[in-house]
Amino acid sequence: MTPVGRAVDRAIGVYQRRISPRKGWRCAHAALTGGASCSGAVREILARRGLARGAAPTAVQFLACYQAARLLASTDVRGVCCCGPIPIPFGFRTPHRRRGPH
Repeated sequence: MTPVGRAVDRAIGVYQRRISPRKGWRCAHAALTGGASCSGAVREILARRGLARGAAPTAVQFLACYQAARLLASTDVRGVCCCGPIPIPFGFRTPHRRRGPH
């Protein structure tokens, strides 16, 4: 792995350890499929393919997550997702916008 690739991998690792556990939800792709989160999938892509050759598969992963979020937002999905022993509540319902003056 190149020095830049290692730096990106370390940055993803920091995100996974310090930021992701505090945000309170999983990525939509992981919530919908039960598979790896985007950060885990991208880290794996970069480990296998490198930074340059992993760019397109990374974009495909983010597109799949975007599509999963749109699908979940169109439903009234709510629940608790377990990441190991820690239950994580999630909800993908978008708030309804009011129309006209009230």
